[in-house]
Amino acid sequence: MSNKGGTKAIFAAAAANVSIAIAKIAAWLLTGSSAMLAEGIHSFADTGNQGLLLVGSKRAQKEPDSQHNFGYARARYLYAFIVSIVLFLAGGCFALYEAYHKFVDPQPITSWHWVPVVVLLISIIAEATSLRTALKEAGKARGNQSIFGYIRSARAPEIPVVMLEDIAALTGLVFALCGVGATLATGNGRWDALGSGAIGILLIVVAAFLSSETASLLLGESVTPNVARRLREGFREADLHIIHLQTLHLGPEQVLVAAKIAVAANSSGKQIADHINEAEAAIRGSLPELDLTIFIEPDLSK
Repeated sequence: MSNKGGTKAIFAAAAANVSIAIAKIAAWLLTGSSAMLAEGIHSFADTGNQGLLLVGSKRAQKEPDSQHNFGYARARYLYAFIVSIVLFLAGGCFALYEAYHKFVDPQPITSWHWVPVVVLLISIIAEATSLRTALKEAGKARGNQSIFGYIRSARAPEIPVVMLEDIAALTGLVFALCGVGATLATGNGRWDALGSGAIGILLIVVAAFLSSETASLLLGESVTPNVARRLREGFREADLHIIHLQTLHLGPEQVLVAAKIAVAANSSGKQIADHINEAEAAIRGSLPELDLTIFIEPDLSK
């Protein structure tokens, strides 16, 4: 997934979130609905998260230096991890606190009854549009994978993060709509509190999953099986036998490739160098979308 595509999805999500966040907070001020407040804070948190993803994307473009020889591409993973922390604290924990507060002291919605329902319905449309943009940007990288499978296997964090946030937002909006609707129907404010609590639990679960996935990327993941297959094909094209092959994502599109190859005892230095250069050219040609750093160590055939 290119950085350009990820940026487009981030801007689409941010535009949706900032507008509906203001509408949700306005609805809370008019009605006192805890579910609307939880949703408003959630949307503001998501907007901040999209800002963090953009900062990470910008920092990742810094050129390598003497202290960071392989560059700063992992900044995109770091900021995606920070997003999960913000989602947990600013989204989930606050929603649970608000739910507890309103459950202990429930307040019915006594005025502007139609406002939260209209805001929530419009928000559902906006979030669905944002999710559609993210799915479209995932495009070829997703292939035939399920959404969950794509999120688990993706090495670029922006699109999966936006997709997770949009899915969580849509689900949270349904919870809020149910809570507000039940409160309006029964006059019991505890339904509103339960809607807020459900949103909080949802956000904490999503944050935990997101932090686990981004932490794995930060620790360093190898390439996907499809990329590994194409790497091996490149070595075979150069008629080289692989003894060991290890890979590491230095960033979403930056990959370190370390391989040990078997060479005949009677091979000259020039022959070995020619084979290695041929293998590097074949590998780079088969994976033009990746910035490859390749180290190949020859060893005698046994």
